Amino acid sequence: MRALREVAGRAQEKYGHIAHVALAQRLQDALRSVTCETQIEHHEIGTRIERSGDTGRVVHRDRRVALGLEDLREQRRDVAVVLDDDHAPRSLRPFAHRHTLRRILNRVPTRKRKPGFDTLAIHAGQEPEGLTGAVTVPIFQTSTFAQEAVGKNKGYEYARTGNPTRTALETCLAALEDGRWALAFGSGMAATDAIAHLLKTGDHVVMGDDVYGGTYRLFVRVFEQLGIATTAVDMREHASTRKAMRKNTRLVWIETPTNPLMKVLDIRALADIAHKGKALAVVDNTFASPYLQNPLAHGADLALHSTTKYIGGHSDVVGGAIIGNDPQLRERLAFLQNAVGGVPGPLDAWLVLRGAKTLSVRMERHSANGQAVAEWLRDHPKVSRVNYPGLRSHPQHDVAKRQMRLFGGMLSFELKAGEAAAKRMAARTRIFALAESLGGVESLIEVPLAMTHGSVRGTKLAPPAGLVRLSVGIETVDDLIEDLAEAIG
Repeated sequence: MRALREVAGRAQEKYGHIAHVALAQRLQDALRSVTCETQIEHHEIGTRIERSGDTGRVVHRDRRVALGLEDLREQRRDVAVVLDDDHAPRSLRPFAHRHTLRRILNRVPTRKRKPGFDTLAIHAGQEPEGLTGAVTVPIFQTSTFAQEAVGKNKGYEYARTGNPTRTALETCLAALEDGRWALAFGSGMAATDAIAHLLKTGDHVVMGDDVYGGTYRLFVRVFEQLGIATTAVDMREHASTRKAMRKNTRLVWIETPTNPLMKVLDIRALADIAHKGKALAVVDNTFASPYLQNPLAHGADLALHSTTKYIGGHSDVVGGAIIGNDPQLRERLAFLQNAVGGVPGPLDAWLVLRGAKTLSVRMERHSANGQAVAEWLRDHPKVSRVNYPGLRSHPQHDVAKRQMRLFGGMLSFELKAGEAAAKRMAARTRIFALAESLGGVESLIEVPLAMTHGSVRGTKLAPPAGLVRLSVGIETVDDLIEDLAEAIG
C-alpha cells in the first residue's frame, strides 16, 4: 500500500494538472479499497502482476509512471486509477482526455456481480467519447497520430500498431469471451496465421478431421512447406487424439461445432490432452460465438473467431480475433499482429463492434430457427441425415448441452438422392441465398465440397459430396421451412 501511495504522490507532484486535489482524494479512496499489499515494480508495458489474489498492471515509459488497477476479482471491484493520460494502459485510453479520466476515477463503486453478457456487449470498451460525449465509439479513420514531442505520443503512433476504434473492439471481445485480452485481425485466416506463426520448423500440429477448408489449407499447403507437420484426427475419439500427440506437438487445433459435419468436441478433455503434451489448446469458436460457448472457461488457451460471421452478424465486414488470458501469449501474438500487419481498418473494427451489441438477441433467434429447421428436416422423407447438436439423436448432444448455452443456427444434411439432388436443391431456394460464409442475419445455403471445402477434395477431410450446409438466419421460420420444402420438392 505504501508503494502505491509513493507512486501516486510522485505522479501527482509531476502531473499536478491532471492529478489535482479532487482526483487525489478519489485516488486515496481507491487505494483504501485494496486490501492486500502490492509492490510496484518496473515491467514491460501491459505486463500483469499477480499478488495475493489481486491483479494489477504497471505501465511505465521514460520513468513516467501510470498505474491501473484492473480486475480486482477477489474484492469484486472495478477500480481504474490513472494519473497520466499520456502513459495510461491502452485499455483505459481509447479517448485519452483529462475529463474522461476524471469520470473513470469517479467510478469506484463496489460491484456485487459481474455485468451480464448483454451489458458487456453494449458497454465494454465503449465509454462515451471524452471530447464530445458521443455514445457510439467514433471511427478513427486515420493512418497516423500527431505526437506532442519526439517520442512522446498519446498512446497511438501508427494505425497498423494501434487504433482507438480497434482498441474498443478488442476490449469488448475480451469481455464477451471472459478473457483478459483480445487482438483483432483483418480476417479469421489472418488470426489463424498469427497463431500458426507461433510455431517453428520441426513442430507438430494435431487438428480435427473436420475443420474449415481454409484452416486445413493454411497448415498443410503453407506451413508444412516450412517444416511444420500436421496430423488430422477424429477428435471425438480421445484415445485417437492422444495417440496422434508427439513429443514435438506444440498446437492442438479444436473446432467445435465442426465445419461442416457439426461434430461437437469436448473442449475440456481435449485441452487436458494438449496440456499434458505441453501443447497449446486453441478453439475455433466461430460456429458457436461467445454467446453460446466460452472455450477459455473450459480450459482452452486461446479462442479464435472469424468475426465476419456471427459477431459481425450482417455480412458486411471481414474480420478475425484471438482472445486469451496468458500475458506472454498476448505479447507474442501482438508482435505478430503488428509485424505481419493483418489488422482490421477502423471502419471494419467499428462494424464488428456494432454487430457485437446485438449478438445475444440474434443468437437466440438463430438457435430457435435452427432447431425448428433441423426438426423439420429430420422428419422429411427425402432427407437421409441431419447434423445438428440440438437434436437428441446427435451423437454428442449431451456434450453440447454441457458446454453450450444453445445450439446455434448452423446445420448440415444429406438428401437420399445424392450430390446431383443436393446441387439442384441448393440452386432452387428463394430466401436462402446460395453463397459461402455464414452467421449473418440472412439465411445462406451451400454445398461444401463444391464451395467452401473444395481445398480438401480428395483427402480424408472431404465432406460427403451430397452434403448441404445451412446458415439459418433470423427470418420468420415458417418462411424458411416453406422455402426448403419447395426447393427439395
